[in-house]
Amino acid sequence: MQATADTLDLNPPDGGRWRGPLGWALGVHALLVLALTWGVGWQTDTVVVAEAELWSRLPQVAAPKLVAPEPTPAPAPAPKPRPAEPPPPDVSQARRDADIALAQQQKKAREEQARQQALAREAEHKRREQERRERQAQERAAQAKADQEKAAQLARDKAARAKAEAAKQDALLEAERQKNLARMMGQAGATGSAGARGTAQQSSGPSAGYAGKLVARIRPNIVFADAVAGNPRAEVEVRTLPDGTIVGSRLLQSSGHPAWDNAVLRAVERTGKLPQDENGRVPGTLILGFRPQD
Repeated sequence: MQATADTLDLNPPDGGRWRGPLGWALGVHALLVLALTWGVGWQTDTVVVAEAELWSRLPQVAAPKLVAPEPTPAPAPAPKPRPAEPPPPDVSQARRDADIALAQQQKKAREEQARQQALAREAEHKRREQERRERQAQERAAQAKADQEKAAQLARDKAARAKAEAAKQDALLEAERQKNLARMMGQAGATGSAGARGTAQQSSGPSAGYAGKLVARIRPNIVFADAVAGNPRAEVEVRTLPDGTIVGSRLLQSSGHPAWDNAVLRAVERTGKLPQDENGRVPGTLILGFRPQD
């Protein structure tokens, strides 16, 4: 390889290898000359003067010689524009901003007020709930106290009833004892018949026919003309003085016909005084029965 390279280096150059570089060099120098010529020519002002002669049949005055126009003076520089004044503030925009700010403040104030009201309502609810619980506790305590008092009162009433019952039993026993004692002491002067079963010295009740005698005394005073089905009985209690004067009467058992009951009561009032019994006495209370058809 080295021998081949040396051999190539020793060969004479090719005859046409310089044409290209030479052409490039000539072209660059031509361009350089043209550039220099143009640079010198544009800085030189050449005034071209032309003359002409005109022939005409009529005499004419020649025109003035053409003179190059004077250079036009450069225009004065335009005044520098003054900086534009800032536009006046927009009053409506400022007002809108103020209104928006005021609205926001009012909204915040309303929200704060609503929050305060909610807190107040919650506090009021808690207070009422506490009062309700306290009231319920007081009511329970009062109810418990009332129950205790009621139980104590029931116990006292029960004890009082037991005591009254015991006293009543004692009174009955004492009355029975006194009755037996009086019976034993009064048997010697008794006036009853041999078959009498009483304990008193003499009979104090009405005789057997005294009730019929009283009914016969009152019946003529009964004024009653209505028709009554059946034969109902009206039972009347009559109260009298020892001499037989009637001091009051009341209906003990109704006959079922108010007209007949009222007629019997009015008849008792009209009678006024009852007759005495065989022993010369009139019982203080009598119970008499009356029927329409007797």
